Amino acid sequence: MSLYKTNEEVEIQRESCLMVSATITEVAKILKPGITTLSLDTMAETFIRDNGGIPSCKGYHGYPYSLCISVNEQVVHGFPGTYVLKEGDIVSIDTVVYKNGFHGDHAYTFILGETSPEILDFVRITKESLYVGIKQAVTGNRTGDIGYAIENYTNGKYGYGVVREMVGHGVGREMHEDPQIPNYGRRGSGKKLMENMVLAIEPMITMGSREIYTLEDGWTISTQDGLPAVHFEHNVCVKKGTPEILSDFRPIEAAEKANANLNSSYYEVLVEN
Repeated sequence: MSLYKTNEEVEIQRESCLMVSATITEVAKILKPGITTLSLDTMAETFIRDNGGIPSCKGYHGYPYSLCISVNEQVVHGFPGTYVLKEGDIVSIDTVVYKNGFHGDHAYTFILGETSPEILDFVRITKESLYVGIKQAVTGNRTGDIGYAIENYTNGKYGYGVVREMVGHGVGREMHEDPQIPNYGRRGSGKKLMENMVLAIEPMITMGSREIYTLEDGWTISTQDGLPAVHFEHNVCVKKGTPEILSDFRPIEAAEKANANLNSSYYEVLVEN
């Protein structure tokens, strides 16, 4: 069942979304080669709890951590652990915060240090595709309009793979609500979008084949061909004419640019469509 929020509920949920933004910003401040992914998770959990939130991921169907940290060929749901980050790694941070009765849920991908022009383009184009999809999150459109826009931009225009098994979704009092938001689809198909639906729109894009598999931990999703994957996610409130983004990448981007260990050179050509 799709759940619609009142304007007051949307404002309360915005606080949870912004708590996720703040958490990923804290990660961006300390992210660098030479540290373990588990150290990031420990810091993030402390930050969330100190600011009155609850890390929704921890304990969700047995998931043992507060962050999902997916590196390089890992698409989503990567386990924090003893892996030591290194120059050139592509690191996706995805987390969910529960506060005041609502969840916020979004993700951001970082590049550590120098990398190839091809990787820079891949990260940039995936991030752009998020905004291409968001433009379609307006009253009267359908979920297929969002999916088509993302797929057409990433696969149709650039030939990247679009993961089909993992999709975006509604988010609110539950972490996962209807409707599902695939990153592929046909225009005019799928669930009709109604005002004050809150959606987690999240392109999960691969540099090569879209085929994936699950690691032995039962959670981490990786590309079958070992090529990199990128994941960006915003929380978006469906509105008439212009959707409203409840999460905020601006503090994350500011911390990313201020951290000399992170590569944000693709910003020079980033187009937020």
